[in-house]
Amino acid sequence: MSPVRAFRGSQQPLPLLGTVTLAALATSLALSALAASSSVRGAGPLRDLADQRATVAVVGVVASDPRAVDPPRGRPNDAGEVVLRLDVEQVDRRGIRSAVASPVLVFADASWLGVSWRSRVMASGRLAPAQDPADDVVAVLAPRGPPRILDGPEAIATAAEVVRSRFAAATEGLPSDARGLLPGLVIGDTSRTPEDLDEAMLVTGMTHLSAVSGSNVAIVLAAALGLAAFLGLRRRWRPPVAAVLLILFVVLVRPEPSVVRAAAMGAVGLVGLGTSRRRAGIPALSVAVLTLLVWDPWLARSAGFSLSTLATLGLLLFAGPWGAAVGRLLPTRIRSWGPALAVPVAAQLMCAPVVVLLQSSVSVVGVVANLLAAPFVAPATVLGVATALVSVVSTTVAGWIGWLAAVPTLAIAQIARIAAGAPVATVPWPGTGVGAAVLALIGALLVVGGPWLVHQARRRPLLPVGAALLGIGAAVPTQVVTWPLPGWGFVACDVGQGDGLVLATGVGRAVVVDAGPDPASIDACLRRLRIDVVEAVVLTHFHADHVDGLPGVLRGRTVRQILTTPVRDPPYQWQEVSEWAASAGVPIGVVFAGDDLAWPGLTAHVWWPARVIHDGSVPNNASVVLTVEVGGLRLLLLGDVEREAARQVLLSLQHQARAPPAFDVVKVAHHGSANRDAALLAYARAPVAVVSVGVDNDYGHPASSTLRALLDDGYQVYRTDVSGDVAVRKGESGAVEVATLR
Repeated sequence: MSPVRAFRGSQQPLPLLGTVTLAALATSLALSALAASSSVRGAGPLRDLADQRATVAVVGVVASDPRAVDPPRGRPNDAGEVVLRLDVEQVDRRGIRSAVASPVLVFADASWLGVSWRSRVMASGRLAPAQDPADDVVAVLAPRGPPRILDGPEAIATAAEVVRSRFAAATEGLPSDARGLLPGLVIGDTSRTPEDLDEAMLVTGMTHLSAVSGSNVAIVLAAALGLAAFLGLRRRWRPPVAAVLLILFVVLVRPEPSVVRAAAMGAVGLVGLGTSRRRAGIPALSVAVLTLLVWDPWLARSAGFSLSTLATLGLLLFAGPWGAAVGRLLPTRIRSWGPALAVPVAAQLMCAPVVVLLQSSVSVVGVVANLLAAPFVAPATVLGVATALVSVVSTTVAGWIGWLAAVPTLAIAQIARIAAGAPVATVPWPGTGVGAAVLALIGALLVVGGPWLVHQARRRPLLPVGAALLGIGAAVPTQVVTWPLPGWGFVACDVGQGDGLVLATGVGRAVVVDAGPDPASIDACLRRLRIDVVEAVVLTHFHADHVDGLPGVLRGRTVRQILTTPVRDPPYQWQEVSEWAASAGVPIGVVFAGDDLAWPGLTAHVWWPARVIHDGSVPNNASVVLTVEVGGLRLLLLGDVEREAARQVLLSLQHQARAPPAFDVVKVAHHGSANRDAALLAYARAPVAVVSVGVDNDYGHPASSTLRALLDDGYQVYRTDVSGDVAVRKGESGAVEVATLR
């Protein structure tokens, strides 16, 4: 070997060493930012006061728009009706005033809806711990009454609010899908999006089109730069202009973490798509990710952050070469469409392993739906932004532009609805780390072996046809389910954010445990199960998400009795239940710990409530807790008990049994809340855990810590927000069998 070659060989490890060093420095910087941010947020007495559930007076700045969370019918102003974030600056407890810098989640009444973003307010109320110690808020505040406004928002925030309100007025007359989707694309306001459209966007993997995302930001910036070039602005002035426009756009949408993340990824994506700057794309992405993590370390726990980063990485790595390859297959006139067609495919491929952890399924129609919707995204976004800008001058003229924007917006909505209604829209996939790793491996093999597969497809045209038929044949049986599942013993109905459980007592007969928040949802589930006679309705407690659906159970059925907790809290909800029961002529009874219940083919034992617990939520901790034996299944139904009552249930179970009971199913308490007793779940360890929870609910249910604990304890977790109705039966072999219906 020549001396020159030996010298060069000795230098090759240096680039690797430099890369490792940079990675270590970046990790150290991110961890230092996390430690500093945690110290600042946790400084002061706020966290301790939350653990004590103390009543305090706070002063803070409104950090997010107040958002209504669908108050139950007939409920007066009550905590949980409106949710917002408050950056607390000062806390006062019994005359002791402390300066803090801590974010708090506020659940307030309707009087808070009129509070402007960035206003400085004073409020009094009761603190409670955050759902998860690792949450990005240090406490939850339930204020008493309306806030006292100390200072209005800054001038730029006021200007942004004017644009948002006038844009809302300009789009008020549009069809419902456009009226909901267009504000989401332009200003991040998804409050008017129809629920069924939200669901369709979720199933088809198009949720990035229902709110401001990196692609929207890239489109806005590209349009602005194109306009600047058309007006003759010098090239050197275009980046500063783009930066100013990006800042203004973020302020308009609201500089919340998800929006700042989208802005950063959109800007990086725009850099990556530029032919002259493509090599700078991945370094720019790395800097953007590190900057965002330093700015807000809690983004590391955000699935949205992971998805945005992966989608942008896919764009940088694959959009260019794949777009060129696709373009060569297209007619000359539309060859430039290649990159646009490659972008959604690259994004879906990169994001699939994370998506499967969230949904336990793989979207079959996602790529096709995104490809079909891609041509409509840019016109909808650009015309929507034009509508917002013109609305400042004239809402009438802006309304005309809004109708133009509605055309591509309605096309996107229609594509989502049609794709979501496809016979095989999704294929179940294990939502575990192993499942995600296998899916990532399959994606990597497709990327590496893609050229060979394309070559083979050209040589043997029948090969892809056969593969497609094989895939369809493998997927369809997983989706086609006879419903109701023959021999079912237990069904958790998809009733949204609430509980609606059904226990079979015979053909067309059942016991219903809780009725959910919506009469139509529980009625539809019971119709799917062909239930005509309800032996009893057990209402575990009187929160609206468990009792407001009762009229749907009573509708057109024979209901023999209603059984409830003895704790009639909230009293107005008890009053509603009693009025519904009286109107239907159904008697109401009360159950206590120690009661035994029996119906044909079903026995149950009541383990709680034995007394009133004043710590935590009184209604939740007064939930009826049942063990049930039905159709060979043994179930533990935990209502909404929090850790205080759950601990008492555990002690009772341990006192009565010499060994842990052999449960088949555990209905997880309080929609998977982090406020749980981990020892109870570990003790009750069953093959199946069911979480009854609503899609995109405002409470963060189910908590990631609870899901991790269930998986660690060996449960197979089924969620109604992901799987729809969940039916369970005991198979002939004695195994627990589960089927779902979306």
